[in-house]
Amino acid sequence: MKNSPRSIARTLPLRLGQLTLVSVLLLIVWNLYPRAFPARAHEVLGALPLALIAVTYLLYQAVRRPPPAELLKAMVLAAAFLLWAANQFWPQASSATLWNDLAIALFVIDVFLVVAGWPGTVRQQSIRETCRGSTDAGVGGGVDG
Repeated sequence: MKNSPRSIARTLPLRLGQLTLVSVLLLIVWNLYPRAFPARAHEVLGALPLALIAVTYLLYQAVRRPPPAELLKAMVLAAAFLLWAANQFWPQASSATLWNDLAIALFVIDVFLVVAGWPGTVRQQSIRETCRGSTDAGVGGGVDG
């Protein structure tokens, strides 16, 4: 069954990722034509793709069901994006600098963990491979594309 709740859950991160790309396009359009947007549009347009990609990545990880260490690393990255989004959305808030600095720290930690090889070398699988793997499992057992 193509539209089962399980297949919808598997494609949700991809669809949300596509929406995120549209939000990035709107941000770029704002830079070209800022007067075409409402006064506070840039704060929203700057924060939206960051927050959406954080949620997208967490949903993607939920579909993949990685080991706990990988999930923790994904949560660190998502938190960095959410803190950066908060800084973009509320740039005048007294905590904005703290949010920005925490985001920087989490991005640095995330990249350091990649360089250090933690949590081990696990082949990253795209959402398309994850979805294809579930539908191809009974047909030849492979994920050949």
